[in-house]
Amino acid sequence: MPGSILLLLNADKMDIISEDQLDKMSMIEREDILFNWTEPIYMNFTHVGIMNKMDNIFRTKVNGQLVGRIYGDIYVHECPSELELELEPLPMNEATIQHLKLANVKDIHDLYPARDIESAELFEKLMNQLPGFGVFSKSNDELAAWSLQSYYGGMFSMQTKPEFRRKGYGIQLAQALTKLVIQRGYVPFVVIRPENEASRGLYTKLGFRKAFESVRGTFKPYIYNVEDDKENEENQNQDSNCDREKKNC
Repeated sequence: MPGSILLLLNADKMDIISEDQLDKMSMIEREDILFNWTEPIYMNFTHVGIMNKMDNIFRTKVNGQLVGRIYGDIYVHECPSELELELEPLPMNEATIQHLKLANVKDIHDLYPARDIESAELFEKLMNQLPGFGVFSKSNDELAAWSLQSYYGGMFSMQTKPEFRRKGYGIQLAQALTKLVIQRGYVPFVVIRPENEASRGLYTKLGFRKAFESVRGTFKPYIYNVEDDKENEENQNQDSNCDREKKNC
């Protein structure tokens, strides 16, 4: 989940981007220094409204469009009382939670679902500066599951090896890392794919709530096909109908 996640911080919570703010993106059309419009531009999970505006700008300037569109819901920690959920402790003779070390980078990267996009070197850089936790098997010190802070308050959604799932490791890691991120002065948030019901349920138990929808993809120039108009319009209409899911704490 590292990269260019674009969020608006309003005091101690994430806020929705307004239409007035999105309209100001028209200034980007005149930008030719920060952006090289003739080269592909990759954007990690970014507010869906921003991505739709960028798609329109890219199409106008260089006959390009967004490809490889992947959706992710941004869940933000908003209910501190729910973070104190009492969990069943890990069996003392089975596993233990420890801070991640650089020696764990390969195992972390092997478990990461987007390892084709993010390199092992990225995780080395993150772990040199940011904290993370792992659940280690006591029998052979094998890394069974991990979670790591990313930029600002961002958190990698925990990853667990298949043979260690359904043991409660994930929620233990998520709770421990969320508390640490808050202690470090950040607002914790995670990206959860819409189809990932297990992660959504886990983080909701700990006080996370959906703030907005985001999109990851690459803007590529000179490939726009007018026949794609209908599909793009349907995607954007679907995006605009996604209201913020807000629950009382």
